Parts: sequence; structure tokens; C-alpha cells
Amino acid sequence: MAIDGIFLHLLLRELEPLCGDARVDRIHQPARESLLIALRSRAGQKRLLLSASPQTPRIQLTESSYENPGVPPMFCMLLRKHLQGARLMQFSQVARDRIVRIGFEGRNDFGDITHPELVVEIMGRHSNIILTDGEGRILDAIKRIDPTMSSVRQVLPNLPYELPPMQEKLDLLSDGAEAVSARMESLSGQPVAKAAMAAVMGISPVVAGEIAAYVSRGGPGTMETLGKEERGRLRFFLRELRGKIESGGRPTMVLTREGAPKDLTFIEVNQYGQQLASRSYPSYSALLDAFYSQKDLSERMKQRSGDLFRLLSNLSERTERKLQHQREELLQSQDRDRLRIQGDLLNANLYRLQKGETMARLENFYEPDSPILEIPLDVRLTPAQNAQRYYAEYRKADTAERMLRRLIEEGEADFAYLDTVMDNLLRATSEAELDAIREELVKGGYLRRRAGKEKKAHRLEPDRYRSSDGFLILRGRSNLQNDQLTMREARKNDLWFHTQNIPGSHVIIVTGGERVPNRTLEEAAILAAYHSKAQGSALVPVDYTEIRNVRKPSGAKPGFVLYVNYQTAVVTPREELVRSLAEKGGAK
Repeated sequence: MAIDGIFLHLLLRELEPLCGDARVDRIHQPARESLLIALRSRAGQKRLLLSASPQTPRIQLTESSYENPGVPPMFCMLLRKHLQGARLMQFSQVARDRIVRIGFEGRNDFGDITHPELVVEIMGRHSNIILTDGEGRILDAIKRIDPTMSSVRQVLPNLPYELPPMQEKLDLLSDGAEAVSARMESLSGQPVAKAAMAAVMGISPVVAGEIAAYVSRGGPGTMETLGKEERGRLRFFLRELRGKIESGGRPTMVLTREGAPKDLTFIEVNQYGQQLASRSYPSYSALLDAFYSQKDLSERMKQRSGDLFRLLSNLSERTERKLQHQREELLQSQDRDRLRIQGDLLNANLYRLQKGETMARLENFYEPDSPILEIPLDVRLTPAQNAQRYYAEYRKADTAERMLRRLIEEGEADFAYLDTVMDNLLRATSEAELDAIREELVKGGYLRRRAGKEKKAHRLEPDRYRSSDGFLILRGRSNLQNDQLTMREARKNDLWFHTQNIPGSHVIIVTGGERVPNRTLEEAAILAAYHSKAQGSALVPVDYTEIRNVRKPSGAKPGFVLYVNYQTAVVTPREELVRSLAEKGGAK
């Protein structure tokens, strides 16, 4: 699922028109390992995205939106110093490998012309973005590599930049199909796909799989078993592949049957038959935007919400352990009647007992047919004191049961509430939502307010949707906002939706006193199911009723309400419908 060298070669062709024309307007670092460079040219504004993330390394033009941190990281500040206002001069690829040099021309503080360079290494978990001074000296990198991390190659300020070790493979474009075919044939014991990966520079497993599928056609898959016809097909396919590359290729995404992105490449994919689908895109940058947009968002939110995720996980585990202990204590306290019976039997037989005895063997008049009951005694106490000791333990167990039931009820409510906060956190798509979750936890006493001057929190607005029939639909993005929408802003005849016994958002149809058509009811139910913990499920039950039937109990946790006179719709969340209903700029 990685960008290969040939894909990168074709992508850089798309970027070449920017060279010599575009200047760096702004630089941001939206995530720890990603950069966004705004370029200004005669053709208008363009945004160049560079990512060294292990999961999503790449270089591309993007039209996706990225939220920037309030305080720019140090590497971002260094880039602004050296690249702000500089002219973009060239993109160059090292051999056919996944290394791109981006050359700039700028001026330093003294007005002298400089030629800083960004080196983007797209190599999975070893990916990096390195700023050099144009003469081979490293100024800094988005990921510093010191001797404790690698004894082969360090990436640190003031060291000379060295290329990673090169692979001894052939370049299909410069070496030709015949030479590549001969190299593959020399790897006689290898399967066709592995031989292609070992011989050809810049191809990914999906391209190697296309070569193998065309050559062997389901037959023997090793190079030594290929006959004359198969070898001829190999040379033909390599020549055709070279021609497709020279003509620009075809930006293609491989998708599962459910439509989820699976892989990407630069040619049409046929090896999977009917098992997987494929879709072509007008450009390689558009393909990358479509493939990585959701992954980028998830990764950025994961980085920024790590502290909240750890806090909620620890709180949930602690609450669960406490509940387990309390339930065990409750089971023990439910045997308290035995203590009362033992006290009664001792009281009734005081005349038969003497101080210093260790055991009383008495008939149980509560169960005449039962055997003699043995009651342990404390030798330090009189028989009457032993009886009072059992009564005291009975009263203690009785009080403990009442308290434990109340504590368990509170603990279960607490656990359910933390589950809703975790659900909101996992579905958060912006810094404003993270700030709202932090504020909610502070108000609930789960989190201390940060020391020092607090940055001004982003105002969190509810998501806005417009149904197919024109009705406004609002969706709460936090538990506090759920309360605000449902209990304060909604009118009595507005309709309220929530997944049945599943954490999720409150969804409100603003009726304006009008009758709501079934289509809008279904769309609101789908929105509630999508914005819930059941987002990836099918046949999700969603309850709905008028706001007049919803109330919040006194002292209840944020987001918790009770409701009556409701109906239930069973729907399946559909992301494409949710996106189509979102008002521009009003929903995530």
C-alpha cells in the first residue's frame, strides 16, 4: 500500500509546472510528521503536502483541509526562516527510488541568494523530511536520527546529508524491457512476483502481482517453470508497462467490495478479478487525497488526543476494577441473614453456653429438619457478647448492601458516561472538539485545568445538515453540546434521535411546527447511527420522539437523558448519505 518509485516519477511530472513559477507563501505543520506548504503562482494558490508518517508517507498537491496547531513546532519555524518567500525551482527524483529533492531559491538575512533544499524520503517507517543548505549540509529534519537509533546513517543538524543505501535493481525506463526480463529470468527459483520485485526498481507488490498474473495466468508461478510462451508474455507485458509509464500511466485506486480504499497504483488492475474493484482518478494528487484523507485525519486526531485517550482508558479500567470488587462484596453481604440467625440461636441458648467455648452446636429452630448448626465463638467473649457480635456483623452487612447497591449504580453510570466520552473522542475531527472534551472532563472533576494562561478555546458549533425535504438537522459534537441542544435550544415539537442503548450524539430535526416526512425521519436516524459507537454496524436501532418527551434527571451526567413515548427505526449508517446532507462548512 506504499507509493512506489514509478508512481512517484509520474506524480512529479504533475508537479513540474510549478517549478520556476511558484513561491512559498506559508508553511504549516498540521501533524508531527507532516508539512503543508502554500505556494503562490500565476495559476493561483496551490498547497503542497509532504508527509513522513510511517502510515501515510508521500508528496502531493492537496485540496483537503488541515487544522493547524496553535503553536508551530520548531521545525516549522526553521522552514519559515529559510523557505518563506523562496521560489520553487525543481523536483528531482534520486534514480527511480522513493527519494525526492525539492530545490528552492531564496535570500538570507543579508540579501544573498541561497539554495535550500528539502529532501523527502518516502520509505515506510524510515520516512523523513530533511532540510539542507543546498551544499549538502543538514540544517534539521522532521525526524532526527542519532547513533542510538542507527549506526549506519545519522540525520542530525550540521552533518553532511548522505543518501540511504541504494538497491541494485534495473530501471525499466532507462534499461529497457529486455534487460529487465533477462534479470528476472536469472532469478530462476523465485516466484514471478518476487522476481519482479527483486529485479525492477520502483514497483510495488500490486504492480509485481499484475506482472505475475499476466505471465502465469494461474499456472506455475516460478521463473524456472515458465515456458517459451510465458517468457514471451513477460517481455510483452514489460514493454507495454514501459509504454504506459511513458504516456503518464493511469491513477488507480483498488477498493474492497464495500468501497473501502485498499491499494493504489499507476496502472489498471486486473489480478483480483471480481474480488476487488478499481477506480481511476484524473490526477495522482487527487488519487492520494481520496486514498489518504481519512487516514490523515485519524492519525492527526490520534496524535493530539493521546493524553485524553490514556486518561479515559485509565479511568475506565479503574472504574471497572472498582465495580468488580463492589459486586463481589455485595454477593458476600447478601448472606447476612445467616449472621442474624446465628445471633438469634445464641441468644435463645445462653443458659447452655459458657465463656471460653470455641464452638456452639445448637438446633436450628428456623429449619427444624436441618442438622445441628455449628456456630464459631470468640473465647474472649461471653455467650451474650458473642450473640451481639453476630448482630453487629448482620447490621454492618445490611448497611453495606444498601451502600454497595448505591455505589454500584453510581459506578455503572460513571462507566457508561466515560464510554460516551471515549466515543466522542474516537470520532473527534477537530481541535475544537478535543477542547470541548477537555472542558467537559474538567467540569466533571476527571481532569485538572491546565496551569498557566489558557489559550482561548475554539467555539464548538453543532454539525448542521439539510434533509432531502429541506429540514434543518443538528448534531451535538460533545456531551455538553448534546445537553445544550436537547434541553435548551430545541423546541418542544422538534424531534430528538439517539441510538438505542448505544453511546452516540443527540440529533435534532428542527420541525418549525411542520409535519416531518418519512424520508427526513430516516435520514435523521441514519445520521444518529453514523455518529455513534455503532457507526460500522448494520441494522442499528435508533429511538426518536418529540423533545417534550425528553427530560434530564437531576444530577445526571452530561448527555444522559430519559425519554418516553418513542418510536424505533432500524437503519444502516451510510457515509455517502451523511456527506451529501452536510451543509457546506457546517458538518464534519
